[in-house]
Amino acid sequence: MAIKSTADKVATIQKGYVLEGATIELGAAIVDGELHRDAPVRLPLAMMNRHGLVAGATGTGKTVTLHMMAEQLSTAGVPVFLADIKGDLSGLATAATGSEKLKARTESIGQAWAAKTFPVEFLALGGDGNGIPVRATITSFGPILLSRIMELNDTQESSLQLVFHFADKNDLELIDLKDLRSVIQFLTSDEGKESLQELGGLSKATAGVILRELVTLEAQGMERFFGEPEFDTAELLRTAPDGRGVISCLELPTLQTKPMVFSTFLMWLLADLFEDLPEAGDLDKPRLVFFLDEAHLLFNDASKAFLEAIITTVRLIRSKGVGIFFVTQTPKDVPADVLGQLANRVQHALRAFTPEDAKALKATVSTFPLSDYDLEETLTSAGIGEAVVTVMNEKGAPTPVALTRLRAPESVMGPSADELIKSTVAGSALLAKYGTAVDNVSAYEKLAGKAAASTGAAAPGQPPVPSAGVFVPGSLDTQAVDADARRIEEEILGRPSSRPAPERREPSAPAPRSAPPAGGGMMEDITGALGGALGGGLKSMVRSMGTQLGRELLRGVFGTSSRRRR
Repeated sequence: MAIKSTADKVATIQKGYVLEGATIELGAAIVDGELHRDAPVRLPLAMMNRHGLVAGATGTGKTVTLHMMAEQLSTAGVPVFLADIKGDLSGLATAATGSEKLKARTESIGQAWAAKTFPVEFLALGGDGNGIPVRATITSFGPILLSRIMELNDTQESSLQLVFHFADKNDLELIDLKDLRSVIQFLTSDEGKESLQELGGLSKATAGVILRELVTLEAQGMERFFGEPEFDTAELLRTAPDGRGVISCLELPTLQTKPMVFSTFLMWLLADLFEDLPEAGDLDKPRLVFFLDEAHLLFNDASKAFLEAIITTVRLIRSKGVGIFFVTQTPKDVPADVLGQLANRVQHALRAFTPEDAKALKATVSTFPLSDYDLEETLTSAGIGEAVVTVMNEKGAPTPVALTRLRAPESVMGPSADELIKSTVAGSALLAKYGTAVDNVSAYEKLAGKAAASTGAAAPGQPPVPSAGVFVPGSLDTQAVDADARRIEEEILGRPSSRPAPERREPSAPAPRSAPPAGGGMMEDITGALGGALGGGLKSMVRSMGTQLGRELLRGVFGTSSRRRR
């Protein structure tokens, strides 16, 4: 095999990165130890929903790489989600300061650098930090993700799914941890003994294990992450008034103490987007690019159901216009079935100090296409801010492997001032919507026979208001529910309704309290008939119902629910 000259190697890279559409500029190629600014390395914007991997040892520049990519995505009008683990991605809201060293670097790769700020929305998981609180209800979170947080085994996870099924069937809203705890306590009580037996696969001993894990979560302060108002993931798809994509930056100051909560909440965000977004096909640019930092946390000791749900989400969410970039140390941190879905690779330097490191290095090299580089040597000698790149071109083929000196961010590579972050949060339109937790009537109150506690004002002048058509406990029109049920039987199932006309109750008469009713009968008939007859159209019809009937019909790939009670 003939040895290629440097000029031929450069020509190969130049030809491979000639792209027609909009691109994310990554940097310039380094060939045979020399930087070639006339050989730019870029990533097609339209291919960013084919997912990707940003990998490398600690301190090699992974965070700066996703920082730089986020800036360009925002400029192109693409919203971005980032998890700020170390606290330095908040610098996107502050313009960088130039220097002679920075000028020399950017000019060497042909980058026209200019200091800029970008539209950033600061979020905080459960309000734990500076940012708009991000909460989820237990119902929408679902049993698979919750089992992941509680580290349940497969049997216990299956049992938890039965508990969710019981709550769904009996109109017991699971909003926070105390709601789920109340349902399990009911099932293990003398009053709920019959209901527990009807569930079949749920033993009292397993229910007790789940109950103890819930108490442990509450003791660790996890209850602040679950509740209302639930964060609407559609907020991640916004653009600023000037057309740039909003960068949603989730602050995670306590990741070290809650790594499982962090990774699982990120998957909830993705699962919720997956369930809500319509099919989009191939777009000129993605609707959202989601950077999933510390990706290894997702997969460590994950159950089979959890891994299968991740694989399904990664495979199918592409067609909904969402790109996912996993950020981790080595490709082996990501399961092979997920890694096989990732078309774009930015591989920073790896270390080979131990036999395990050497094995990881060889495994990483084996995943790249054939190239003109000695990748084992290149990956151990690449400098900070350099990476080996190969991406999917506009025709769906991999581009040539190129050692690349990466572009410099135009905003601060470090944290913004606390005053700026706090003022940004205070001025956010989302603060009135999500700033104050509320505690509506749900399973806990229903089973305990209590009225909802007063929660105070959600924010000055703007209390939380549920979306139109969404059920709120206490606001349910039972006649409307019965009318909808009769209409579905008569118009969709094509048979006379067997549902009796409801008795009118005087407004002042309190509703009688009773044990949760058993599911089945007409409801199961409707569910089965609708699922078979309408197929993919079921979801939109269920949402349009906005009734107790509709809310029982749907759960997603993670066991999540698209139910909204905001």
